[in-house]
Amino acid sequence: MQNFWVRLVFFLILNFGALAIGSFLMDDGPLGSWYQELIRAPWEPPGWVFGVAWTLIMLCFSIFMAAVTRPDKVNRQRIIVIYILQLFLNIGWNPVFFKWHMTLPALIVITSLLIVVFTLFREGKIGEDKPTALLLLPYIIWLCIAISLNAYVVAMN
Repeated sequence: MQNFWVRLVFFLILNFGALAIGSFLMDDGPLGSWYQELIRAPWEPPGWVFGVAWTLIMLCFSIFMAAVTRPDKVNRQRIIVIYILQLFLNIGWNPVFFKWHMTLPALIVITSLLIVVFTLFREGKIGEDKPTALLLLPYIIWLCIAISLNAYVVAMN
């Protein structure tokens, strides 16, 4: 059980670190004039929702990763590789969208991220971790919302 807590702290640091790096790479982000001038989806949530959502998502995601990366997990190596890909896509979307203003490539990145997270969901369901995989549902739901917001920007601008 002690190893679970070590893995949990490790993944909390990685996941929240990735959020921090992504935020750093997006320049002015949603406060910048480029973003403010976009035609955005009418269902876009208020800014504070993003912080709350990502905090909840990364807490759940860290617990999931701590549970599915225990040493006896049969597909542990595959999960770790998929997780690393998820990190790159999650961080990478921010500069593609906010810094470089490449909305269509950003849509491709975030859609790829959803596929990768769904793959983690499927890998996490192998063995006795089926209930643990449910911890990824907030991430999957949020990515669907984010994809719809990104797609709207692509279509309307």
